[in-house]
Amino acid sequence: QVRLVESGGGSVQAGGSLTLSCEASGSIDRPICMGWFRQAPGKEREGVAAISADGADTFLADSVKGRFTISRGSAKNTLSVTMNVLKPEDTAMYYCAAAARRWCWNRAWIENWGQGTQVTVSA
Repeated sequence: QVRLVESGGGSVQAGGSLTLSCEASGSIDRPICMGWFRQAPGKEREGVAAISADGADTFLADSVKGRFTISRGSAKNTLSVTMNVLKPEDTAMYYCAAAARRWCWNRAWIENWGQGTQVTVSA
């Protein structure tokens, strides 16, 4: 079982920045992909950003390209996303996700979820 713990959520005004972090621990015996999903009230959970298991490739949803940057720490089982120029529509619960596969930007591929951290952007 892989445990994911997020940190760094909060409230900001539009145009502001936040960085979310996630640390994976537990039974990790092979490379895992890691990513961030978000879910706003009344909406489906959507993939926002992800890094492949080998760390070579990244995915960013069209809605966040140019504003969000995803990175993996020197300890490979840590993940961060820096969110710049935040918009009210970025308001959501953000979840760290992981899977023992190359990619995990699709919700159907996720094997492990964090508990979520709230991001609120005010106009």
